[in-house]
Amino acid sequence: MRILIAGDTFPPNVNGAAKFTVNLAAEMAARGHDVHVVVPAASRRHGTWREQYDGQSIQVHRLPSDRWWPHDWLRYVKPWRARTHMRRVLDEVKPDVIHYQSAVVLGRAAVREGAPRGIRIIGTNHLMLENILEHTLLPQPLQKVGSKIWWADAHKTFDATAALTTPTRRAADFLERNGNLDRVLAISCGLRASDYSPKFGAKKPPRIVFVGRITGEKQIDVLIRAFAKLNPKLGAKLEIVGGGDQKNALEKLSRELGVAADTTFHGYVTDEELRQIYSDASVFAIASIAELQSIATMEAMASGLPVVAANAMALPHLVHHGENGYLFRAGDVADLQLALERVLEMSQEERDRMGRNGLRMVQDHDIDSTMNLFERLYRGESTADVGLDSWNEQDDSLDNVVEAVTGSIPTVNRGAKDNDR
Repeated sequence: MRILIAGDTFPPNVNGAAKFTVNLAAEMAARGHDVHVVVPAASRRHGTWREQYDGQSIQVHRLPSDRWWPHDWLRYVKPWRARTHMRRVLDEVKPDVIHYQSAVVLGRAAVREGAPRGIRIIGTNHLMLENILEHTLLPQPLQKVGSKIWWADAHKTFDATAALTTPTRRAADFLERNGNLDRVLAISCGLRASDYSPKFGAKKPPRIVFVGRITGEKQIDVLIRAFAKLNPKLGAKLEIVGGGDQKNALEKLSRELGVAADTTFHGYVTDEELRQIYSDASVFAIASIAELQSIATMEAMASGLPVVAANAMALPHLVHHGENGYLFRAGDVADLQLALERVLEMSQEERDRMGRNGLRMVQDHDIDSTMNLFERLYRGESTADVGLDSWNEQDDSLDNVVEAVTGSIPTVNRGAKDNDR
């Protein structure tokens, strides 16, 4: 098939949606499909050329774009020009299927131009609107108005889509509720666990690692504040991997709290460096409140790490309290501190047990299974049939995850034994 993938973010951008789009394009090309990607240009240089990703040659159409200055790297295609550009790409590519990655600029344009041509359209939503509104500079009351306008427009895009997916069932519920939709499929972003190298046993000094964009919704300040309160006898180090608009402010915070000497801001790293950082870490921590799945958390699980995560959005799908890590109340510094201390103070045997549980659990997110499901949607299978083999049918809702383990919203008890969960 000839597949056109439309997205508003793509390398050199570093984020979950860009990572998934690369994986999708490369995996489909490896299966013999003719894959084209249409995205905003990463600079003023625009045009169409072939780019290499994971050993695959992909035809990338980089459209004229402008910098969104309130954001540290975002570039966008002018909305009033997007349909004209998309019309030209569709005329050139003549795709059998369009797969858009959000209902913002280029996804919207792909649907508006592709649907009248009878092209099969598949959509995946990676967007939490809060992630965008944070960078609009709109006052809070106007953000609420803007949110209503966007959801009304997005509904039109979603409604013209043959199949709409998002990475987890909780994210699908969120999309159905806010977008007035039904039949949203939950299909994991997937990853290849064999790409990572679990390393069990004692690691000195113990390292806490976070990987992701250094932006407000990730609540990295909560992690740094919790780290500053840890028992100093643990000798723990904090490693933060990624870049973003909050990096300078967070470096300042670490100095103010007196933990700068024990905190490393790596910035952007290569894939090989990232895998090594995971392997050398003792625990992965994420305080984010706006994750539709979290590829970084899955990477940590594939690296054999216990995970301490905020009890927010889709993170409880990956982190089962007491089994492969702990959930803490979102935004609660003290609760995060206790969760981290519990992991770092437990026996090495217990910590390795949690890591092995996570490694086993992440196998369910195998990327080949994900790509099989999307390929079936491309070929015209119904959402009902594909849904039978997706996360739609799996009992991983937040209530079931939490209640099955703790009977209530989880908290971390400093005095509890390691095997009490």
